[in-house]
Amino acid sequence: MPGPILRAARETDLPELVAIYNHYVQNTHITFDVEPWTVEGRRPWFDEHAATGPHRLIVAEEDGAVAGYATSGEFRRKRAYATSVESTVYVRPESVGRKLGRALYAELFTVLATEDVHRAYAGIALPNAGSMALHEHFGFRAVGTFQEVGRKFGKYWDVCWLERPIESMVGLRP
Repeated sequence: MPGPILRAARETDLPELVAIYNHYVQNTHITFDVEPWTVEGRRPWFDEHAATGPHRLIVAEEDGAVAGYATSGEFRRKRAYATSVESTVYVRPESVGRKLGRALYAELFTVLATEDVHRAYAGIALPNAGSMALHEHFGFRAVGTFQEVGRKFGKYWDVCWLERPIESMVGLRP
């Protein structure tokens, strides 16, 4: 079976992107959003991701449908943080475990290596062994854990923060 098509997101992908994300909003603790998004409500997020620059949105397309996506976005709003991005990846539940997240991250970091980006950061709500393994595969290292920083489903969750220099990601394989 051929691999997924990795490409920049298109506006027509937005309903599928929202559906993928809403699965994690409604069924898991890995995002701290607690209410599902509408397509129109998610449009400003989509519009922040351009074809150039450090805020990217890469999708994996399989059989004409979006199977997952990876993003890089603003780490913090202050200008001095402009060369730092927060990265994340979401995959359709039925596609988990097929290394699609690895393919998406490899593509995202290859693209970011051509931009004025110095470091990538990721916040992982714990426990999440799969996400930790994915980030460790790409050389991220834990720099600290915020204890009980978010409350969802009536429980407090810790978030581990990881970082990775972008320039050392060039040539990494999925």
